[in-house]
Amino acid sequence: MISRRELFRKASGLVLASPAASVARRFSARTGKTGSSSEPNVLLILTDQQTIRAMSTAGNRLLHTPSMDYLALSGVRFERSYCTAPICGPSRSSLISGCMPHETGVNWNENSTGPDIPNLGHCFREAGYRTVWAGKWHLPGMFPHKFHPEQKEVPGFELLKLPFDFSSPRWMRGNETDSPVTDAALDFLRNYRASEPFLLSVSYHNPHDICFFPAEPADFPPPPQGVSLPPLPANHEPSEPEPEFVQQRRLIDHYGQEVLKARSWNRDQWRAYIYHYYRLVERVDAEIGKVIRLIRAQGLSDRTLIAFTSDHGDGVAAHKWTTKLCFYEEAVAVPLVLCWPGEIASGRVDTQHLVSGIDLVPTVCDFAGIPVPPRVRGASLRSILGDHPGKWRDFVVVELADDNRDKSRKGRAVITAGYKYAVYSGGVNREQLFDRANDPGEMKNLAFEPRMKEIRDDHLRRLRNWIQETKDDFQLGA
Repeated sequence: MISRRELFRKASGLVLASPAASVARRFSARTGKTGSSSEPNVLLILTDQQTIRAMSTAGNRLLHTPSMDYLALSGVRFERSYCTAPICGPSRSSLISGCMPHETGVNWNENSTGPDIPNLGHCFREAGYRTVWAGKWHLPGMFPHKFHPEQKEVPGFELLKLPFDFSSPRWMRGNETDSPVTDAALDFLRNYRASEPFLLSVSYHNPHDICFFPAEPADFPPPPQGVSLPPLPANHEPSEPEPEFVQQRRLIDHYGQEVLKARSWNRDQWRAYIYHYYRLVERVDAEIGKVIRLIRAQGLSDRTLIAFTSDHGDGVAAHKWTTKLCFYEEAVAVPLVLCWPGEIASGRVDTQHLVSGIDLVPTVCDFAGIPVPPRVRGASLRSILGDHPGKWRDFVVVELADDNRDKSRKGRAVITAGYKYAVYSGGVNREQLFDRANDPGEMKNLAFEPRMKEIRDDHLRRLRNWIQETKDDFQLGA
């Protein structure tokens, strides 16, 4: 096992050139305010489809992510971090608004945020920040410049022009667009001379390219000679019993058809999926490293809050699942890292608090001293970062709308300290209950076991109250 000190040394050395390691150690030793600006710059780094364990600092030996590791070891990494929905648009609407998808009106990828929903950019712009967005947007268009080359804004943000030809047939590939996203962000940082602070969102597409593997495996070359494919996860088989709703999802031939395309795979095809997924994570990690280096070179680290997260995860072959659109842990648990030298203690791993994508907006607003919009559903993580954390929530909710042609198909999941309870809009055996402490791979569905009735009913009660409180239109039934 690599020690934390050794991992930090390796991450620092790979991400930042000398004398970065000594600077990083100086930052790590700081625990209080040391002259940081009261109006920090904010750098938001987003990846797409990155599961929470897809970082080497999380103990994963199947990949190497020095840039993400550096951020994690320079701040706090949350191990119980969840998206609001395991699909791009709905989750992203939450990340920029602090509201749940049913509140933003974005339940499927073709939706856009409602005009009455203020987002992070609006809040910071009103407070005097220059707010800038580089990369994937997906509310609704992935890249607005694809269809509107002269577009200069998205709601709340100045839109950076990407040095990429969007007439290219490969415009949906992160391997093609992520480097231009980095270049646009670097150009902005190099030329930034304004007196006002900035909010810069750098939104990458990878490891989303794994979505193309089921249909176009020839685009993914085999490992180099002498490199073995990774093993299958211990929870490779589907859970028992699996609700009919989930089984139906495996057969849908549109909007997430990757699960269907993988239905006949053999073990080596699944192992190849895992291998290429982790290579895509490493590719986006290299892009993140370029931005971190320039932040440091420009002398901006002391006054820049960095938040790193992803919109949702990926099945990574667990339960024979590819991509997203399910409540299994690999698809709904996402990385979340916050770092700001002198303001946030370094090297912390929070294993206790249940955090959600709706917490991003109130958290960065809190650190910047900006009022939080009244409709925000999330809470500031700043209250749990100190030595004496305050009271925190005891559950989070994740939403699912998994078919844009059959909009009656929906689900809700309640995640507590020890359990995950899910209920779906239809089908036989429409509930799941997993004992996360004793069954972290979520292999045994306990929802119908008499001995679990009290726990099942408790989670159902929490969900019923949540639905009423948030005016959710999800129908629980009897």
